[in-house]
Amino acid sequence: MAFRILPPCPMNRSLGALIPASLAFELAYALGCVGAGLLYHLAGGTLDHALILGLACFITRHLYFLARLTRLIARGGRLTTPFPQGSWGDIFRALDRYQQDARRWRKRQARFALRFREAANSVPDGLIMLDKAQRIDWANGGAEVLLNLSWPRDAGRHISEFLSHPDLAPLIEGADYGHSLELTPPHNQAIKLSLRISPFGERKSQRLVVVRDITAIYHLNMIRRDFVANASHELRTPLTVIAGFLETLGDSPLTPTPHRRPLELMISQTSRMRSIVEDLLTLSRLEMSQQSEHIETADVPAEISAIVHEAEALSRGRHILELEVDPNLLLIGNLVELRSAFSNLVFNAIQHTRDGSRVHVAWGNRTGQPVFAVTDDGEGIAQEHIPRLTERFYRVDRGRSRASGGTGLGLAIVHHVLNRHDAQVIIASDAGKGASFACRFPSRCAVSRHDQ
Repeated sequence: MAFRILPPCPMNRSLGALIPASLAFELAYALGCVGAGLLYHLAGGTLDHALILGLACFITRHLYFLARLTRLIARGGRLTTPFPQGSWGDIFRALDRYQQDARRWRKRQARFALRFREAANSVPDGLIMLDKAQRIDWANGGAEVLLNLSWPRDAGRHISEFLSHPDLAPLIEGADYGHSLELTPPHNQAIKLSLRISPFGERKSQRLVVVRDITAIYHLNMIRRDFVANASHELRTPLTVIAGFLETLGDSPLTPTPHRRPLELMISQTSRMRSIVEDLLTLSRLEMSQQSEHIETADVPAEISAIVHEAEALSRGRHILELEVDPNLLLIGNLVELRSAFSNLVFNAIQHTRDGSRVHVAWGNRTGQPVFAVTDDGEGIAQEHIPRLTERFYRVDRGRSRASGGTGLGLAIVHHVLNRHDAQVIIASDAGKGASFACRFPSRCAVSRHDQ
């Protein structure tokens, strides 16, 4: 005979399996309170008093645990076992889990903050956090070395107590954070610092100041500038003498015919060397200061017309030049520097495009800003070369540049001139589709001829 074990009948399940333990305890406790009231009633008490006694027993327990929990929360105390039974036990255990999670989170935050401070203190650059009022919230060890600023000793002090520069406050409060500021700290005049500012925090109301020691780079740049300026200046006189004698020999009827071709090459190369020297001297002069001097209202339309006429003479009819100029749009700036920048762009278009190319020169107001643009339909420039075009001596095609007489300094001069006028050069080109060079000036520099 075979036997089978049948599953238990649902009616045989215990009450604890159907009702949560905490709720079962609360029901049992409520029944106990009711039972206490009934016993009081059976002992001779009135029914009203029996009900009040049962309710009092039931409410007293809840009031006790509520008061206990209130005291723990008010003191910020830690919940400890054993926890009460019933629903209050569930509440205490849930709060205990919350406290444990909060403690673990605080520990993680403390470890992260410690690692952040250790990493920030290992950086040689100075890092300073400023609040909305430009007061110091935090600083790393590099700030103490570079600015004599120590945290937390100097917490709450204004940043201007450690950095003195007329452009510092506008840089912190302004919206253009792409520029850096070079300055010398008051406590050490022998070093040169570069300062950059970035907004962060809620609504970008706080500021992160990054200070870097650029003393070595600054001195190297000064040495380079002095060397280029001095060498170029010293080369100018002997080149002038050599060019004079070569031109005399070239023009002399006594010069033998076989010697004339070498003389022509020497005159051409001497002229090219003189152009390089002049461009180097121009670059050195531009690099000496960040802002242009001799600012005036420049008659840009007249200068552009003169430059185009010179370009026509240079082209000798090999290019099609188009001129589109707003005759009433003038510009506040240094006329000599602006002419140098504009002529470099126009002459580059003539020198580096094939015969028959179209060169369009424009001057006008675009989206509220004065813009000078030179556009050609020549061979164009590959995208990988565009970011480096304004570097000195950089050439896309070295053979073609030498053949056309280029020095590789023209766009570097344009870049420096525009920087001194708070302007920017915008280059757009595709290989085989021509190129466009645009000089975009701030709207505040525009002047109408009618207002003069």
